[in-house]
Amino acid sequence: MESAENTVRHFAVGSTSVGDGSLLWILGPCVLESEDVTMRVAETLAREAAKNGRRVVFKSSYAKANRTSATSYSGPGLDEGLRTLDKVRSMTGLPITTDVHSAAEVGAVASVVDLIQIPAFLCRQTDLLVAAAESGRPLNIKKGQYLAAADMRHIAQKAVLAGNDKVILTERGSTFGYGDLIVDFRSLAIMRATGFPVCFDASHSVQTPGSSGGRSGGRREFLLPLLRAALAVGVDAVFCETHPDPSEALCDRETQWPLERLTELWETADRILDSKLTAAG
Repeated sequence: MESAENTVRHFAVGSTSVGDGSLLWILGPCVLESEDVTMRVAETLAREAAKNGRRVVFKSSYAKANRTSATSYSGPGLDEGLRTLDKVRSMTGLPITTDVHSAAEVGAVASVVDLIQIPAFLCRQTDLLVAAAESGRPLNIKKGQYLAAADMRHIAQKAVLAGNDKVILTERGSTFGYGDLIVDFRSLAIMRATGFPVCFDASHSVQTPGSSGGRSGGRREFLLPLLRAALAVGVDAVFCETHPDPSEALCDRETQWPLERLTELWETADRILDSKLTAAG
């Protein structure tokens, strides 16, 4: 990684950390489905992370609040979802993250997870940001699809003023007309200049929102090319949803990465980071 990466904050995320020069991976199924699917993904991630010495945080949502259609699966809900996430942590030892949608949920979520995710659509909600920051947990704030990268400085400052500077800023694409997103890779450098670690959301960046008849579609074939570009620019973390059988996933089936191709994802990152080290040397 480039020397500029030493200028960002670094802090613990459960048993791991971010911002100190090693890449953090935030991985897991989009939404909690059956316990079998959840544990299969979590156990695979824990096993492969231990084998290769990778930093992994397990991510899955207990509720999806921004579905296009009222008939879309939205998750098991807060209580059951947190029980499942707590089981993942106790069984695998992986740090846990999930997204919150209201200030009222923060206390319960913070009692289970190691990292609180603020959804892109809600990144400007001051009461939510303040409540999450006051929990003391690190925050992963996703940049709104409608927001300029430079404005994320002000978003992060809300958490800092609430007493919490443990903030990750995540790029997940910007609205480009109807039903499409585009990634402006300048945003990674702009957000990183704030001094906060930056994450690239590889799976949501290839979404085509609302394009599949009441649900979002996507172009998974572009996930690796965009990941390579983000790593070349420089990031501290990568977010990518993964599922044992994306074609049967209950949400984001066109953008979740196949669990069986996890090695391909990691080896792609290794090649880019190794080439950067060689060039710098």
